[in-house]
Amino acid sequence: MSRWIPIHEQLPADGQRCLCHLPANVIFLPGKTGETEARPVVILRFMHDYFVKNASRTGYTGAPHFWLGEGTCNKFFVEVTHWMPLPETP
Repeated sequence: MSRWIPIHEQLPADGQRCLCHLPANVIFLPGKTGETEARPVVILRFMHDYFVKNASRTGYTGAPHFWLGEGTCNKFFVEVTHWMPLPETP
């Protein structure tokens, strides 16, 4: 089994989908109730130097990398603390 890898030790390959740990990740549940739920582990795709390659389009000047989510789950680099490769399928 893989171990959680701190982002300061190693980054995934560009375009790699991985499990990501976001300690403070809270999402709104469906409906208009305003209820939220903590979801500290999500699947994201790592985009190496995304903001460097798209600087003229995004205007963002923070961290160069981005984590692309599925649906509306995009996250900035600083929010992800650890990652691990997706497990093999059965």
